[in-house]
Amino acid sequence: MSITRRTALKLTTTALAAPMILRASDALASSGSVKVLAWQDYIQPNIAEKFEADTGIKLELTTFGSNDEAESTIRANGGKGFDIVFPSITNSASYVDGNGDSYFAAVPADVNVGAVIPSFLRDSATLGGQHNGEQILLPFDWGTEGLTLNRKELNIADADLSYGDMFRPETKGKAAFRQKSAIMGVGLYLVATGEVPSNRMLDVYKSEDDARRVWGKVAEWMVAHKENFGAFWNNATEATAAFKDAGCIIGQTWDTTGLLLNRENADFVYRAPKEGIITWLDSFGMLKQAENPAQAVAFMNFMLQPEVGGMFANNTGYNSAVAGSADFASDDFKRQFNEVYTDAVLSNMWWWQADTPFFAPIRNEMVEIITNA
Repeated sequence: MSITRRTALKLTTTALAAPMILRASDALASSGSVKVLAWQDYIQPNIAEKFEADTGIKLELTTFGSNDEAESTIRANGGKGFDIVFPSITNSASYVDGNGDSYFAAVPADVNVGAVIPSFLRDSATLGGQHNGEQILLPFDWGTEGLTLNRKELNIADADLSYGDMFRPETKGKAAFRQKSAIMGVGLYLVATGEVPSNRMLDVYKSEDDARRVWGKVAEWMVAHKENFGAFWNNATEATAAFKDAGCIIGQTWDTTGLLLNRENADFVYRAPKEGIITWLDSFGMLKQAENPAQAVAFMNFMLQPEVGGMFANNTGYNSAVAGSADFASDDFKRQFNEVYTDAVLSNMWWWQADTPFFAPIRNEMVEIITNA
């Protein structure tokens, strides 16, 4: 994706989003309920209450804290039990059954696909949004993993900040990270220093041998520097607790962790490492075995409104993929966006790629090695 700081926010204020139109399916869905499986901070009370007030549909919300948790929930139920699910788009392949069929349905024709920023919709096809030539998942939001640090304790200039700073002598026992993504961030640092030969870590998607070679060296290096491990996290609550409760002063985190901490305490900042900020794209889609398809369509169209996209951004600190959402974003959100996502940062993003069959199993092996060190 080619984005600049000037266009990233402005893209969401253009007339690209089609206006919301009341369709026959919306009228049919003005009662009943919809069952949604979403990340734990995505559908907060203000959005849930507005949805129920605007549509007359009861929202039955179940939350999860990791992609693994969501995938196992859907697989355990054979693709049943929910109408809408919010997976990271690169995890799409994990929702394919033994016959090669996705648990997700093709995006219904009544869904306002035109509300999604066109470049995101275009690029979603190769990141996991399509299955057998059909669009099954729509981009919903995007965000990053960079470094959250306490500037009072660790004053590093933005231009000098590196994933390697988690392993400084002064950060021993005070670095936080989620093992499955830190192995990528630390890998980018080791590639940049020449310690691990790789095509900017993209080799781990190339073949099983390449994944084992590259990740094996990164895991070995991390274990050799385990004295810096301060706290591991796997969800937003744990990430925040690493800084507020465990005393960490730096860590590889999702953007929302650092941005929300910054709103509470200006000593905390979220910034992009010079090796490239890791970027993800989350999505949502309707399961083939959805029990409430009309209500599911109404829910998707509700979430694709710019006003709701702005509410979502204000709630979470994540960036909505809905065009026009920035018109409804708070001044705090816009300020933090411009502080973090300079033109230099947005031109040096590292995007998670669509998972390959060997990607997750090998990464999980390496995570066990790091965790048990």
